Amino acid sequence: MLTLSTIHEAQKRISPFIYKTPLLRLNNLDEYLGCKVYTKLESFQKTNSFKVRGALNAAMSLSDEMLKNGIITASSGNHGKAIAFAATQLGTKAYVVVPETAPRIKVEGIRSFGAEIVFSIPSERFNVAKKLSEEKNLSFISPFDDYDIMAGQGTAGLEILEQLPDVDYVVVPIGGGGLISGISTAIKETDPKIKVIGVEPDAVSRYTKSFDAGHPITLEPDSKSVADGLQTLCPGELNYPIVEKYVDKIVTVEEESILKATKLFLTEGKLLAEISSCITLGAVLQGELEFKPEDKVVFFISGGNIGMDQFAKFENIEI
Repeated sequence: MLTLSTIHEAQKRISPFIYKTPLLRLNNLDEYLGCKVYTKLESFQKTNSFKVRGALNAAMSLSDEMLKNGIITASSGNHGKAIAFAATQLGTKAYVVVPETAPRIKVEGIRSFGAEIVFSIPSERFNVAKKLSEEKNLSFISPFDDYDIMAGQGTAGLEILEQLPDVDYVVVPIGGGGLISGISTAIKETDPKIKVIGVEPDAVSRYTKSFDAGHPITLEPDSKSVADGLQTLCPGELNYPIVEKYVDKIVTVEEESILKATKLFLTEGKLLAEISSCITLGAVLQGELEFKPEDKVVFFISGGNIGMDQFAKFENIEI
């Protein structure tokens, strides 16, 4: 189960290993986004993304024997890097199944912590990881479909509540749903008045289409987005009911708006984040979200693993 209590327990467990990341007020983005803009900068986190929170909590919840045998995951990059980091902290071996399309900077980040990398076609990475876990007797740690993962990610929600108690909205990117499950549980079980909004790519809108259908659906294998960290094709089985219960609204953003937001964050916000993180700003630029000028809105910047080779994607985009 995922509860406010398990999130607080996760915070105590992982706090010696992570940073309490800054919540910055970015006044110069107010005119573009129509509200009082705050950003939760998990791009400044260890391994440069929020994923280390859940990875550590899940790995530290395993038995000594399970840890000794090793851990494995499937990841588009950031979760894999976090699992590799967790393995170094806990003295075990990590294996990461990575899609062939993963950005080079993320692959290099995973490798830098000594994990063994296995490449796979994107739609098969979970099947490959689970098969290897059985063959090698490794503990599989899901990127999102796991209560310990969600509790770890929820610790970022506790920090937001501490850093900005009178926040009105928290806007969060959605992939499989681990992050928004944890954050929405932390926030809604503390102060139900705060609105939590999820944002996903229009090209990979697995939650929007699932809610329209009334049950989780799996997208076509060729569904892909410039937001490489949000490519999961189906909502997590454990995540879906939590998102349905606690998330106030989910919107989708088109590719050009995601890139426009990434450029805005860099050129006007004076901060660099990976493309998947900036989708939250893109929802406002596209007109999918509107706020009042006095609203205090936290845009969750989920990661900063972006390489110079990705700049070409948005350098010619008009803001």
